[in-house]
Amino acid sequence: MTWERHPTTWTRNALHELIRSEFRDVRVIAVSNREPYIHRRGPNGVECAQPASGLTTALDPIMRATGGVWVAHGSGDADRSAVDRRDHVAVPPEEPSYTLRRVWLDQTTERRYYYGLANEGLWPLCHVAFHRPVFRQEDWESYRRANRLFADAVLEEADGEPAVVFIQDYHFALLPRLLKERNPNLTVAQFWHIPWPNRETFRVFPWKEELLDGLLGNDVLGFHLRYHCNNFLDTIDRGVESLVDMERSEVWRGGGLTRVRAFPISIDFEQHTLEADSPAVAIHMERWRKELGNGHQFLGIGVDRADYTKGIPDRLWAVDRLLESYPEYRGKLLFLQVAVPSRTQIGEYQRLNQEVEDICGEINRKWARGSWRPIRLCSRHLPQIELMALHRLSHFCMVTSLHDGMNLVAKEYAASRVDEDGVLVLSSFTGAARELSAALPINPFSVEDMAEALRTALVMPRDERARRMRALRAIVRQNNIYTWAGRVMGALLEANNAPGVFGHSQAMVFSSGVQA
Repeated sequence: MTWERHPTTWTRNALHELIRSEFRDVRVIAVSNREPYIHRRGPNGVECAQPASGLTTALDPIMRATGGVWVAHGSGDADRSAVDRRDHVAVPPEEPSYTLRRVWLDQTTERRYYYGLANEGLWPLCHVAFHRPVFRQEDWESYRRANRLFADAVLEEADGEPAVVFIQDYHFALLPRLLKERNPNLTVAQFWHIPWPNRETFRVFPWKEELLDGLLGNDVLGFHLRYHCNNFLDTIDRGVESLVDMERSEVWRGGGLTRVRAFPISIDFEQHTLEADSPAVAIHMERWRKELGNGHQFLGIGVDRADYTKGIPDRLWAVDRLLESYPEYRGKLLFLQVAVPSRTQIGEYQRLNQEVEDICGEINRKWARGSWRPIRLCSRHLPQIELMALHRLSHFCMVTSLHDGMNLVAKEYAASRVDEDGVLVLSSFTGAARELSAALPINPFSVEDMAEALRTALVMPRDERARRMRALRAIVRQNNIYTWAGRVMGALLEANNAPGVFGHSQAMVFSSGVQA
């Protein structure tokens, strides 16, 4: 199978076939900030677990098919004890099929590179969520250092051979140029998982020329949406010396060509649906029914990392406004907000956690009736199987991101609804909204707009809910995670001019720093 004969619907097997036919002699090296497997000390000794990550779902079948090496930051407290002298460990532990190579970052570098420049600087800058980004020279120096350390590891694993490098996310913006400078024969691609802001917003970044030059080391640069591609091209056009072709979505700089493409990421729909319809999920549904009690007629949910880009405070105020405007829902509606603590070392996130707790307390005190409270807050990580159970039980799911590259919660909700019921209330400022047009669109900056959408969801007839959910599920089924990976593979083939051009000793490098 060649790229020109790609399947109508991508599956894990179709992706494997593409890799084996077109990339059969290519050694694969995956590189990410977050490792696909982590070793921690537990009550029964050292335990190996797979952290929740949409990117792991995307890259794991590629790694299994090629038996390559995945380079990642070793962050587990037992990671060092699990590797050999080359910092290698075979994974997955139950059926080893590829190698994990760990990179070690000292605490200062990790704090300043990851929590500092990446998540206090680039994250708010790119999300345009009205939170002022913080830029510190020492954070930038640590960001540079981390990118150099990963470049060293990648080039060591490639062992001087030509390679195709696929870098993902905002943690490694300098890596493409670092690799190109040390091996001009590399073909480099990158996927940026968060939005790209307009050029005026990006102008405030103090080291913009170096960062943009780093990104233009790519032969292929991908974003979720064409809109983000256009923002990037516009930023380049006004920011660095280059030749930008908006029509072809390409940039020429220093004799090198960067193709800028849209690849909307997704989930493994078939696997998610299979698990959501399993007896195990049914057991968890019953457990949630008992935990939440019977004092409500309607259940709404929100599932997020506790991040200021997710619009959680205004979402809660929308529930408050609904109860104020439509008193018939008092004593009948329960809204469960899952807010998983995230980046708690950063002051802005600590303040958000406290704000969410305070809002929940205020709303509950305002509307309490006997044992009934309208809001339940769950501030802990929930396994996917428990989230699927909540998806199945809920009457609606709110996704109110102020700005989001994609948002996979929306797609997971649709994939869980094997009963073709439930209503997705979706922010128009998510990448997912471009695909999931059958959701109820909302402006997350308007409490009134969200409250009215909740009212619409609660009174929507069963047949309309089913019609909308069928449409949502069809889109997620078609545009699944293997579609994303297949399109990326196609772009890599395009960058090399024709299928089947890779030599026997070439290596392909995938790099990412995504956090869901």
